[in-house]
Amino acid sequence: MTDIQFIGLGTMGAPMVGRLTAAGHRVHVSDASEETARQVADRTGAIYTADPRTSREADLLILMLPNSDVVGAVLGSSADPASLVRSRREGTVVIDMGSSRPDATKKSADDLRTIGLELVDAPVSGGPVKAVSGELTIMAGSSEPSVYERVLPVLEAMGSSIRYTGPVGSAHALKALNNLLSVIGLVGALEVLSIGTKFGLKPQLMLDVINRSTGRNHATEVKIGPQVLTHEWNVGFSLALTVKDVHTALALAVAEGIDVPVSQAAVAIAQEALEELAASTPDQSQIGEYLEKRNGVRFDTR
Repeated sequence: MTDIQFIGLGTMGAPMVGRLTAAGHRVHVSDASEETARQVADRTGAIYTADPRTSREADLLILMLPNSDVVGAVLGSSADPASLVRSRREGTVVIDMGSSRPDATKKSADDLRTIGLELVDAPVSGGPVKAVSGELTIMAGSSEPSVYERVLPVLEAMGSSIRYTGPVGSAHALKALNNLLSVIGLVGALEVLSIGTKFGLKPQLMLDVINRSTGRNHATEVKIGPQVLTHEWNVGFSLALTVKDVHTALALAVAEGIDVPVSQAAVAIAQEALEELAASTPDQSQIGEYLEKRNGVRFDTR
């Protein structure tokens, strides 16, 4: 059994806590919403903690937060005696399982190391359904392979595919690149369906054929049928977070001097969709809604 402090109980964090408690770990939970934290504690058998600085016995501190800025605000600085990180015992490992910026992750790791803490970046892929089933794909970066080995049993309680990616920050880089490729696949598939629909082909027919042909991808096989053609618009990942991640990936391309015109075009579509639909807190799948309006087509299951 490992003693864990878990912060961030959204659509991903809450089921991940459930997997940890089911595996026999002792989990303290905190969230910006006290009500949410109490509900998750009641549902999973975790321990509600109003102030995570008080759970000093925890060996691991797991964060499932939306971005690097929030991670930084929650952790605080090693220079601040009142910060969360200064409340941790020497040897504690912080695991950032959100989609943070690689540069911010490396900077945070350097800061934590000055007070005897280690940081592992371990973002996930698979969405809420696989978070519930414990079948997430987890990428893990650590500058000390022994630290990765230490946290591996905990990661295995939440994911079915765990891959060590290299030094700290490398996992967050890979997650951003994965999400960029996912958006390229989604936008490309939706553009193809737009062309065919305008021509007179039925969207469901096209999708059925594509999914048995060489053009298929994750978007055509998993997202578009149940969420776009039905207008359910709920793959469980917000468009705002999608746009954040793909901009992180583009920043990596710039830093490495790589020319990425296809990536830039797909990101531009996602950004435009977010700006058009921002008032409704859109789901990633609503890129399809935006392209319907832009192209004068309608995706449906006929």
